[in-house]
Amino acid sequence: MKTVVRIFLLGVLLLAVPAFAEDATPQVVIDKFAYAPTALTVAAGTKVTWVNKDDTPHTVVENNKKFRSAALDTGDSYSYTFTEPGTYHYFCTFHPKMVGTVTVTAKN
Repeated sequence: MKTVVRIFLLGVLLLAVPAFAEDATPQVVIDKFAYAPTALTVAAGTKVTWVNKDDTPHTVVENNKKFRSAALDTGDSYSYTFTEPGTYHYFCTFHPKMVGTVTVTAKN
């Protein structure tokens, strides 16, 4: 009986995960002086959120200044909605070796 219950619960979880994943805002975690993931691909119209989990302030600045966060302390976040397809390279103004890329595809 325990096996049947476990299989049922696993099935329910597997059915719930895709719906949750589609509604989730893509997130980039800032930790250990790095963005993770360093490269992200999203469809136009998608909001991406950066969350600083590092002990040091960081920023998120697109190379051509299309978007720019204020300094993010530990636990702070910044979000930007990408409306135009293209490749967006960004960096941290305090630590310029910290870089990342968001590739935006045409909306389906």
